[in-house]
Amino acid sequence: MSRAVHPALKVEKGDYTLSNVIRSVEGAVFATPSAAPLMAANASGEALQTVLTCLEDAKAEDIVTIDIQNKSALGDYMVVTSGRSHRHVGAIADRLARDLKDAGFGPIRVEGLPHCDWVLIDAGDLIVHVFRPEVREFYNLEKMWAAEPYSERRAQA
Repeated sequence: MSRAVHPALKVEKGDYTLSNVIRSVEGAVFATPSAAPLMAANASGEALQTVLTCLEDAKAEDIVTIDIQNKSALGDYMVVTSGRSHRHVGAIADRLARDLKDAGFGPIRVEGLPHCDWVLIDAGDLIVHVFRPEVREFYNLEKMWAAEPYSERRAQA
C-alpha cells in the first residue's frame, strides 16, 4: 500500500529536514523530507502580518517589531506596543488573541489580562507585549532586546 505525499511537503534538495511525515511503500516505512522549516518561517511571517494589521486596526500606539531569531530561542519575532489606558490595553489584547485564533495560529496564551498594565500574548514563534505607556517606559524592553550581546561587548573591551 502506498500513500501519496502532500504537494506542500515537496521542497528543493537541501531545504528540508526529516520529520514525522511517514510514507509506506510495499510494507516498508520511510521518513520523508518535509517542508517544516520553510512552512514555519512562512507561518511566523504570516502571524506577524496578522498581528501588525490587528494592532493598526485596534489603534495601538508606538508599534515596534524586534527580530529575535538570532538572539533567543523564545521565538522569531517580538512585537512591543502601547495602549492609552487599562481599558485600551485589554481591548487590544482581546482583539489580537481572537484574530490570531481565527487565523488558525494555534493555541494562544495570554498573561496579565486582569490588570491590563502589561499583557503578554504568546503565539508560539511570535510574542506580543501590550503595555500602558508608563509601564512600557519603566521596563524598556526595546532597549534590552536591541542591545548587542554581552559577549560582543566584552570582546570589544
